[in-house]
Amino acid sequence: MKTVVGNWKMKVGTRESVALARGVIMALRGKKILPEVIICPPFVAFSEVRKVVARSRVQMGAQDVFWEEEGSFTGEISPRMMSELGVTHALIGHSERRSLLNETDEMVNKKIREAKDEGLIPILCVGENQEQRAAGKDFDIVAAQLHQGLTGIRFRPKDQLYVAYEPIWAIGTGEAAHPADAVEMHSFIRKHLKEILKNNPSVKILYGGSVDGENVYSFLREPEVDGVLVGGASVKLAQFGQIINSAIEAMEGEK
Repeated sequence: MKTVVGNWKMKVGTRESVALARGVIMALRGKKILPEVIICPPFVAFSEVRKVVARSRVQMGAQDVFWEEEGSFTGEISPRMMSELGVTHALIGHSERRSLLNETDEMVNKKIREAKDEGLIPILCVGENQEQRAAGKDFDIVAAQLHQGLTGIRFRPKDQLYVAYEPIWAIGTGEAAHPADAVEMHSFIRKHLKEILKNNPSVKILYGGSVDGENVYSFLREPEVDGVLVGGASVKLAQFGQIINSAIEAMEGEK
């Protein structure tokens, strides 16, 4: 099953989030084959969006979580609080948080640990910037992010982990990676995870970086690409609907 994750970032308010959620449900209506669809609205919209998606196949994900269960951490939201709102997944280590908010691999590791302990499925975001790519360090950077983000965390066979490869140079630039490059990196990540993780948990690897309705099928048709993490295009209903349809088309091609 292909996965489509929509990261709505800080682009829409509660009313727009509710309208988008309804539109996503409509886009799935009547489909014989359904991809896994996860939407990540702003925190303020969760309670209202939850009412919309409650009886649907659409799942909710958090754009971030904190690494403690509770306490005096002004402005933070714990995985347990998210779980109580019906959230099933959590983006962790998104490049915007790493670059703008100085989020470190150590913080990412603690967030993954706490999210997992509270029953959320972590979506670990990894990726290199343009300078690192030009210097030929892209694989080294991703390997380090995987190791430091996951070290010391015990996964059981029944556990799930998603990894989103998001080349930083492609995010919001309109310049997506070439599908062949994404496949190579996904293969590298999958191999690396087998070395890091014990007990063979269920792993999905997603591509993120200027994904839109026009280019998404070129990624989703690749067996090595389990799904996509969509940013700007996910708050444009027509685009997001096209992406969902491309996921369905890719799944039909796998039969």
